[in-house]
Amino acid sequence: MKKLKLFSFAVLACGLALSACKSDKADAAESTTDASITDPGASAVPAADAAAAPTGPTTTIEFEEMVFDWGEIKEGEHVKYSYKFKNTGSEPLIIADAKGSCGCTVPDWPREPIAPGASGEIKVEFDSKGKGSDDGQKQTKKVTVTANTNPPQTYLTITGVVKKDPNAKPASAPAN
Repeated sequence: MKKLKLFSFAVLACGLALSACKSDKADAAESTTDASITDPGASAVPAADAAAAPTGPTTTIEFEEMVFDWGEIKEGEHVKYSYKFKNTGSEPLIIADAKGSCGCTVPDWPREPIAPGASGEIKVEFDSKGKGSDDGQKQTKKVTVTANTNPPQTYLTITGVVKKDPNAKPASAPAN
């Protein structure tokens, strides 16, 4: 019976994880446009999966923009955006991790410490494959940045509408 409960929980968890990337209507309500704050109420990843913040002295980070809206794209297109930031504190900035809210959103961040007063960027790529609809499907994805800041997590948002491409070839049925 214990194995059955564990198996049921695992199946439920996998189902929730797979459906999380399909529609982001709930995420849209969480996005913020204020580039001077972090989003402590949002949880892009469960606490067990969150990266540990670097220990030691903290610093401050300021992003030029925390929300990027790409507008409207056709399904299958990739959107790339660079979130520019500056270490506005007096200690080196150490970014321990940057994680997208699903596998379709992939961040790339500097692995070396950023000196006080220095700038850097976090590049984010969104893959719209399978995300569109005929009328346009709103997509809102978050990137959780974990660093030696207080609070340790900062949330970046990439959002826009994905429409199915009317000229795209329909997917063929698998061969028997």
